[in-house]
Amino acid sequence: MTVLPAAAMAFGFFCFSPALAADGTKDVLKTYADIAQAGYEDSLETAKTMHLAINEFLSEPTEPNLRAARAAWIAARIPYMQTEAYRFGNAIVDDWEGKVNAWPLDEGLIDYVTEVYGAESPENELYVANVIKNVSLTMGGKKIDTSKFTKELLADELQEAGGVEANVATGYHAVEFLLWGQDLNGTDAAPAIVPPTDFDTKNCSNGNCARRAEYLSTVTDLLVDDLAWMAEQWAAGGDARKGVGDGEEGLTTIMTGLGSLSYGELAGERIKLGLMIHDPEEEHDCFSDNTHASHFFDALGIRNVYLGRYRRADGSFVGGASVSDLVKAKDPKVDAEVRAKLDATMDAMNVLYLRALTTESYDQMIGEGNDEGNKVVQDVVDALLGQTKAIERAVATLDLKSIEFEGSDSLDAPEKVGAAE
Repeated sequence: MTVLPAAAMAFGFFCFSPALAADGTKDVLKTYADIAQAGYEDSLETAKTMHLAINEFLSEPTEPNLRAARAAWIAARIPYMQTEAYRFGNAIVDDWEGKVNAWPLDEGLIDYVTEVYGAESPENELYVANVIKNVSLTMGGKKIDTSKFTKELLADELQEAGGVEANVATGYHAVEFLLWGQDLNGTDAAPAIVPPTDFDTKNCSNGNCARRAEYLSTVTDLLVDDLAWMAEQWAAGGDARKGVGDGEEGLTTIMTGLGSLSYGELAGERIKLGLMIHDPEEEHDCFSDNTHASHFFDALGIRNVYLGRYRRADGSFVGGASVSDLVKAKDPKVDAEVRAKLDATMDAMNVLYLRALTTESYDQMIGEGNDEGNKVVQDVVDALLGQTKAIERAVATLDLKSIEFEGSDSLDAPEKVGAAE
């Protein structure tokens, strides 16, 4: 019997209601939107809790309060990662997602970095801009006032400044970086480096403590605002809910999201790429060493949508007619295959999750020469690829046309990945 992380059981991997009868596509699309609304509402509420923990830390910057803020960040990731199955098929989500979950980031834009980070980048003139230290910066010949950290400055001026995607100034990962600091351990075990005194104006370490606290407070405020906006879009009458479409259009939206996250994004860009080049910079939650959990809950989100079942943060249940019901009505064998592949993926994810808790962190698993750790990660990739093939068969069973899943060079053209040559 598989032993599951307690967090996974709390969020619905283990506690499902009996299968629901197929009620038609309209009801399936309603379930899909209801789960999205619940997931974004949970993301909002856990982000608010994180905000409270961060405010408590900033008011009293002690080691216990810093640990509490970090724990709240990790908890906030659980519902959010389950919403990523709503990307790709829903333009409103994909266009917005970069505000809250963009990665990887060039942390030198935000704060101090060590010498090993380097002093410049040919691709990014703001590579070591350090806006926490500097009250102004120049970009493309234009001077930008950074003397006060406002939401507008972070969102409109600094986020992807100069058209560089690695200039990430907002969202979960900007908060993560400030709470943990640079990921300097490579593929070796090492603790986070940020001391609580980095935010202590009376006993300040590394300078600029008041501005660092101001940035952390502002960026967390902004994250809560962005999540509140998306939760509203999935509420009754919201643009995201209306934008799903109906009939074949709506089912195409759902299956595009499931296949794209399963294949190109999760199996490819987030996992296989880092494994191929053995680079911890390619791990999703690199500062917190929480990548194993992010991958796990991404995969759980795919399962939630296909089965039409989601366990909320408060333990209540949201569910209804599902894609599984529609596929089963047309071809029970295909539905059984998809379910089996979803189970296989979660089993592989569970092995990875438990290894991260008991043996070594994700960045160590992908390290060069770590054959055992590499295999654990490769098993997850293989399970996701098998899952994607089953999703493709479900698409065919539903007779959906013109669906194209997101790809990844790491899967489709590994010869293009420089370090793999």
